[in-house]
Amino acid sequence: MFPTVREVLDLVPMRHGAPRLVAGNAGLDRPVRWVHIAEVPDIATLLGGGELVLTTGIGLPTDDAGLREFIGTLADVGASGLVVELGRRYLTGVPRVMAAAAERRGLPLVELRRGTPFVRITEAVHGLIVDAQLTELRATEEIHQRFTDLSVEGAEPAEVLRQAAELAGCPMVLENLSRQVLAYDPAGENAELLLDGWEQHSRQIRPAGRTAYDPGSGWLVTTVGARGQDWGRLLLRWPVAESTPPTRLTILIERAASTLALGRLIRRDAEGLERQIHRTLLTALIDHSRPVDEVALRAKALGVVLDRRHLVGVVVRHRGDEPAADAGPGADADPEAGPARLRDLAEAVGQAVRDAKLTALTSAVDDHAVGALLALPDAAAEEKALAAFATALRRVRLDAAPARPPASRPSDPADRSPQSGRSAADRSASGRPARPVEVPSRPTIVVAAGSGVGSLREARRSLVEARQIAEAARRDPRDLPCYRLPHVGLAGLLHLLRDEPRLQTFVERELGPLLTYDAQHPREQLLGTLRAYLEQGRNKSAGAAAAHLSRPAFYERLARIGRILDADLDSVDRCLSLHVALLALDAIRTP
Repeated sequence: MFPTVREVLDLVPMRHGAPRLVAGNAGLDRPVRWVHIAEVPDIATLLGGGELVLTTGIGLPTDDAGLREFIGTLADVGASGLVVELGRRYLTGVPRVMAAAAERRGLPLVELRRGTPFVRITEAVHGLIVDAQLTELRATEEIHQRFTDLSVEGAEPAEVLRQAAELAGCPMVLENLSRQVLAYDPAGENAELLLDGWEQHSRQIRPAGRTAYDPGSGWLVTTVGARGQDWGRLLLRWPVAESTPPTRLTILIERAASTLALGRLIRRDAEGLERQIHRTLLTALIDHSRPVDEVALRAKALGVVLDRRHLVGVVVRHRGDEPAADAGPGADADPEAGPARLRDLAEAVGQAVRDAKLTALTSAVDDHAVGALLALPDAAAEEKALAAFATALRRVRLDAAPARPPASRPSDPADRSPQSGRSAADRSASGRPARPVEVPSRPTIVVAAGSGVGSLREARRSLVEARQIAEAARRDPRDLPCYRLPHVGLAGLLHLLRDEPRLQTFVERELGPLLTYDAQHPREQLLGTLRAYLEQGRNKSAGAAAAHLSRPAFYERLARIGRILDADLDSVDRCLSLHVALLALDAIRTP
């Protein structure tokens, strides 16, 4: 936004004065915020920083100590430079003590060897500043207009980053709090190089403040979130390491972050009125946004009686978050595939509730999961109702899912011919042509249920528990009809708590120094050594074999880990704490 000292020295009025740089070459790229003419030694008290001071020197101190103090006060206040016109006080050049002091403080000191009106210099510099400010205002106006349009359109994160990178001309990355990349735009650069080892690189980017520039890494960073809940960071790489990014880029990244946060809050999927009411009521129970009595009344108006019922929260979600995970081979990446897949799942859950002859509120509860609040006559009906729901849902999903090639499997009553009453396998064994048996692929959904509760005021606990169990069970190798809390174990418990700031703080406290060390020394990766040691029950020989290291090398690494973490790796309690932190780290890193 502001011209630099180097650019000012290249202006015609300045060149007319035959300028010569005497000292402070390192500060030539300092921005010049304003030009100030001064002939008094205590001018620093009137400056605010960023001024280029012009003087003839007639009012400067006559002694060496005074000159050194004058230069020091200018440097302390943040002046961008000092220009001295020769001929009035100094005839052939500025005093050596002044030049030495300026060089020591990195303050550009320039001699004008030919007289020139200072007003022409100030007019030229101030004209540059005003023009730059107008350009900045126009760019800021375009930024506001562009992101306002994106917010109104409900643009996807990829589109927001594409347009932000286009305006900035710099690569941009959106990551979550676990340093996993959610979206990015390389702005024409190599994407593989941009994202290679991203988590390690990101952990070294530590700006001070919600929006700040980290000069060590060259990234401008802002936090992304809304309603007091931060969920990620937006980063812009500034290629000029010697200077901070201009103000317009700070405005741009903050507007992009607010657009991303707003887009996450806006529901873009069109639903029928009844489905919208279901979602409103379920959301109200989870968020406590409406009185429970009002929720019960509105649900009853929909034909779902929640009063004096045994309530069970159920959450159904896909095992993977990517739209292609359930679409089969050859499926095209489609930005609408995710919402469409969620709508299909919501319809399947609603159909399963009807097929199982159950009463429930059903709706999507987030971007990946569908919830149902089952209203049962009593607690004794819970297990039977959940089994009926899971069976009905699997039947609905299998009817719509692509099937694998024929394979042998136990006969099923559904395969029996109406004429013969025998199964397809029986008819094949008798030599008669058998109808091809389509064996569906392994179910790609998880059904999870929370603990049953006896009142609507406790329904939130059951729904939240079900959603957490579904998250934890996504990568469980088993294929259970319905997951409950006892099925997820310690790793599951940590997975349930992975978004809990206190757990993340625990991980950083226990493993932070080691993660930082690994980020700075990517060839060593001591975290893997620690993992091998702990997973082998603190057996060093077995750990060395598991890590494919010689025992001396393994022992040396363990000693280094102990120093980095300030931990006694022979202590059972300390190792238990580290092992839990490792499991928690795995849960946090799991997408």
